[in-house]
Amino acid sequence: MSATHDHDSPDHGHDGHGPGDHGPGDHGPGDHGPGDHGHGHGGHGHGHGHESSPQRSLSIALGITSAFMVVEVVVGVWSGSLALLADAGHMLADAGALVLAIVAQHFASKPRTDRTTFGFRRAEVLAAFVNGIALAFVGLLIVKEAVERWITPVTIQGRPMLATAIGGLVVNLLVALMLMRGQSNLNIRAALAHVLTDALGSVGAILAALAVLLWGLTRADPVLSGLIAVLVVFSGWRVLRETTGILLEGAPPHLDVSAIERAIVACPGVASVHDLHVWRISDRFDTLTAHVTLERGRHGTDVCRSVAECLQKNYGLSHVTIQPEPPPPDELVSVRTSKDGAAIRSVG
Repeated sequence: MSATHDHDSPDHGHDGHGPGDHGPGDHGPGDHGPGDHGHGHGGHGHGHGHESSPQRSLSIALGITSAFMVVEVVVGVWSGSLALLADAGHMLADAGALVLAIVAQHFASKPRTDRTTFGFRRAEVLAAFVNGIALAFVGLLIVKEAVERWITPVTIQGRPMLATAIGGLVVNLLVALMLMRGQSNLNIRAALAHVLTDALGSVGAILAALAVLLWGLTRADPVLSGLIAVLVVFSGWRVLRETTGILLEGAPPHLDVSAIERAIVACPGVASVHDLHVWRISDRFDTLTAHVTLERGRHGTDVCRSVAECLQKNYGLSHVTIQPEPPPPDELVSVRTSKDGAAIRSVG
């Protein structure tokens, strides 16, 4: 018998069983064996009614980014500006990030199957993880080239460098605005991180161009390129840290597992809790499983409902699976019996 409380939205594809499916009179508290379980699925905010919005934003952003990347490469080679070439390299990483985001968005919107019971939500996390690695890699390449340019300065044409850098800043801000207006998830935020750090890179290229034009400081180009690289690596590290935590199924950083355990134990009918697991399937999709030992005389369905409601109300956990377990049996004590089987002494 399973005591199930399912108020899940249709997008997860769970079979719906309301509390009324299992009346309290159907089974007594002693009927709950190790196989009993309860699910609390509060209303998830994972509807897919706006899937076209992020998909469209990502596609337009990809087209704009790819086109201007070519412009920066051409002008960077012509003007001799490392900052522009670094920004073009970052735009290449942006384009790759956007491609991954589009592919991940496509797979994440697919329904679950018998083989993928959570659907393809982790595709968003995997894409963001790859984006983080790409950011860190691009940053290291920029640092390497900046050191070489510092040792051996090259002649730089400041005017085309300045005009292109200003154009790059405008493009990055436009793309960032488009992404921020789209539906937010971890994957899109990772792509947005690419674009925003690229905007800072464009600012660095503008400053380098001004230094070359006004004061003839050609070494300002590799110096500011190095600062851009630090921003790129830091952005990549943040994305990697968040996605690695999800892939390793660590507890979401905003949830205190110890406090959750205390809250479960405090629920009516719960004697103790064990095998408590809290993790994140994908962005904004946290889940919890736990085994609770019932107090004597309590019904597992009622206790599961109480725990699920508590977790939904206090921690926003709407995908919860609670397995009730019966209280331990009374201690068995041997008694002496007479020849005819009657108890000589009763030991309580």
